[in-house]
Amino acid sequence: MSYWLVKSEPSVWSWDQQVAKGAKGEAWTGVRNYTARQNLVAMKKGDLAFYYHSNEGKEIVGIAEIIKEAYPDPTDKTGKFVCVDIKAHKPFKTPVTLAAIKADKMLSEMALVKQSRLSVQPVTPAEWKHVCKLGGV
Repeated sequence: MSYWLVKSEPSVWSWDQQVAKGAKGEAWTGVRNYTARQNLVAMKKGDLAFYYHSNEGKEIVGIAEIIKEAYPDPTDKTGKFVCVDIKAHKPFKTPVTLAAIKADKMLSEMALVKQSRLSVQPVTPAEWKHVCKLGGV
């Protein structure tokens, strides 16, 4: 299993909206960065992803599960980009803020710190375990 982080502005698509979609989940569309695209292509069914509220909140609020692997993004008229389907898996008991991540020496190499603008990022198993502990899951 691989681990990821996906970002969404809560005013555009929030954790609560993702939860409301239930087991059928939702397509993770709109990614228009080639590195993020490659990360979407690498995702496998069953992989888990931190759900990060960007811009507003700047915190990891839950865990999502990849339920459908990469396919053409229906919102992309160029045909160059892909999406995956995700469903809410588990909320964090305590959201983990970007400030807390930046202050934690164990997370200093995390893509969220090093490549802060990337909307779909890999997370190492050690980072995953540590952030889950911070989030109470």
